Amino acid sequence: MSKTETLADTQPDKGGPAQPLLIVRNLQKYFPVRGGIFGGKKAVVQAVDGVSFEVKKGETLGIVGESGCGKSTTARLLIGLLDKDKGEIIYDGQDLGGTLSLRELRRGVQMVFQDSYASLNPRLTIEASIAFGARIQGLSDPVGRARKLMERVGLAPDRFAQRYPHEVSGGQRQRINIARALAMSPRLVVLDEAVSALDKSVEAQVLNLLADLRREFGLTYIFISHDLNVVRYISDRILVMYLGEVVEIAPVDDIWTSQAHPYTRSLFSAMPSMDPDNRTKEPPLAGDPPNPINPPSGCRFHTRCRFSEDVCKAKVPLLHPLTAGSDHLAACHLHDISSGHSKAGKDVFE
Repeated sequence: MSKTETLADTQPDKGGPAQPLLIVRNLQKYFPVRGGIFGGKKAVVQAVDGVSFEVKKGETLGIVGESGCGKSTTARLLIGLLDKDKGEIIYDGQDLGGTLSLRELRRGVQMVFQDSYASLNPRLTIEASIAFGARIQGLSDPVGRARKLMERVGLAPDRFAQRYPHEVSGGQRQRINIARALAMSPRLVVLDEAVSALDKSVEAQVLNLLADLRREFGLTYIFISHDLNVVRYISDRILVMYLGEVVEIAPVDDIWTSQAHPYTRSLFSAMPSMDPDNRTKEPPLAGDPPNPINPPSGCRFHTRCRFSEDVCKAKVPLLHPLTAGSDHLAACHLHDISSGHSKAGKDVFE
């Protein structure tokens, strides 16, 4: 099956290969919280607070961080399931809410969710589920498109087309969700913990499938996961989030060998090791994340950081390159050359 057979309705590349496919600027989303059973003072959960990044055409950007750091909320903002409070989402040069409509965004950006069962309509057959979005968008031959994609993701149409979601395994359901996303002829696919609920053998098969589909259809991925090894396998760059903010972005090989932010270092230190001599002698990170309703001043990580200084409590660190022109960025005063506190060129964790 060729690319032209399946993605004949793919949206054109308007900005050329040099223009990022997705630009996110100062994205913000707060959720209101009621105070007590009788109301009271209004409060908000600062789920996403000033997130900015770019996704290049054809690359895979991995997003990691603790539960509650804002990864999934960011993903839902990107596909329009949630309305942003502030900020810009620019897809291929067009601003969502301006020159880009939500309908056009849904054509270009699709999502694969973590819960493969809850994201499928139990009353629709597999074939109908995959064809539904393409039919709504008025794309050509939605049923034929669905059957071709079923075959491409490893589900024989003759066996699976008329089955219902409860009649297949979790791994097969996730393949259905991948086919359903591709049926819309997207250019960007957001994968939110798409393999975390699968057995390891099935996980490997789905990861290899995603890698093949990326090459075959020229796709761009945003891949959200807690598993750093999975993120390393599939990603070109890694973005690290903490309490609604981006704290580090770097190419995968750079961040794997040298983590610039103390929080990133703690995440990597928490990875289990196969070396019996490499034992964890102390917890890499102590305490729970602060309350997102009332986050700490300055650097939000300073309450858990053993390298914290007075400037960390008083001043919010901005994303800065570690060196001039570097594509390794960190929001940490230890590396902020302009602040006068930088220890660039040294091992700041010694």
